[in-house]
Amino acid sequence: MAVAGITTGNAELRIVPANEVSWDDLRAVVGAARCLDSLCFCQRFKIVKGWYSVGEDERAHRLRTQAECGYPDSETTSGLVGYLEDDPVAWCAVEPRTAYIRLTRQVTWAGRSEDKTDEGVWAITCLLTRTPYRWQGITRQMIAAAVEFARERGAHAVEGYGMLTEPGKVITWGELHVGSRNAFAAAGFREVTRPTKRRVVMRIDF
Repeated sequence: MAVAGITTGNAELRIVPANEVSWDDLRAVVGAARCLDSLCFCQRFKIVKGWYSVGEDERAHRLRTQAECGYPDSETTSGLVGYLEDDPVAWCAVEPRTAYIRLTRQVTWAGRSEDKTDEGVWAITCLLTRTPYRWQGITRQMIAAAVEFARERGAHAVEGYGMLTEPGKVITWGELHVGSRNAFAAAGFREVTRPTKRRVVMRIDF
């Protein structure tokens, strides 16, 4: 079942829970994205220690299992895939914040005292768009769809951890895999904290 149908250029962006798509389609989006100088496969906030001892094949296996690719009846998944016609073009990782063990142990938690174990707070940790389809507003639409996806599954808030961007200054897509502050703001998120000079915790409460 599509989460959203959104017109992007001359085509409609169809956004689908990852458990309803094939692993080949999900890998087509995330398999080319290098974060931390390696293929992350959205495990950055899930592997507590020994990052480099967990190889790329194992990270890929973990994402495939977490996303439940190919199991449309599954009640859980770890994100959404965006399609233009039949071409997979975008990925958004969104789950309860508790799924990302390292989130509440890193700098993104600086200055915060709320309950770290609150299952009702979801987190958007990764936003990827394949190279030919960037700069078309797809990221913002993926965030909006993720908010509705989380809300329908009982979330009372959704967080993002975007980067600050400056007009005319290029930030590599490896860094922007978390999304930009502006993209979250456009989807109705408010700023919570600025734990570093470049990172902003953004949040929307229902």
